[in-house]
Amino acid sequence: MALTATVYNFDVQLSDVDRNVYETLAIRAARQPSETEEYLATRVLAYCLEYTNGITFTKGLAEPDTPAIEVRDLTGALQAWIEVGSPDAARLHKASKAAPRVVVYTARDPARLVNQLAGERIHRAESIEIRGFDPAVIAGLLARLDRRTTFELTVTEGQLYLTIGGATVDGPLTTARLGEPAA
Repeated sequence: MALTATVYNFDVQLSDVDRNVYETLAIRAARQPSETEEYLATRVLAYCLEYTNGITFTKGLAEPDTPAIEVRDLTGALQAWIEVGSPDAARLHKASKAAPRVVVYTARDPARLVNQLAGERIHRAESIEIRGFDPAVIAGLLARLDRRTTFELTVTEGQLYLTIGGATVDGPLTTARLGEPAA
């Protein structure tokens, strides 16, 4: 018998001061059996930070030729390909040809991924952003992760403040670009 995805519900009060986005989000995310909780947390936080009209989760790990998250305009044209984790060069090359904007969210130091991909053939590599969450923010969400989770996420000057279950954890969102020397 095949394992099925587990659905998680997130009620999020988003205050992204950096982008002037203030929303109450009701997010349903299906966690595939092969997906770690860390990946799920990273995917949900990436969705929040990229929130805009036309954003959706794809089938992700269950459908390897699609991004974890995508943004489409009203005509259905792909506007943003949003990866989670550590995609390889071939995947980013394909993504960069398919969408005008590509961004990767990782729960690791983005400099590691930039170094790993250095010298690889990737279309428009210099335009691809790699954004890394502080481990404390991911750990704060994982500590209270349940099938129904409520939290507040505030973003200001590149700093994330996650309030969940009465506790607040914070940390920077580190950004790097492919094609630039990593620290």
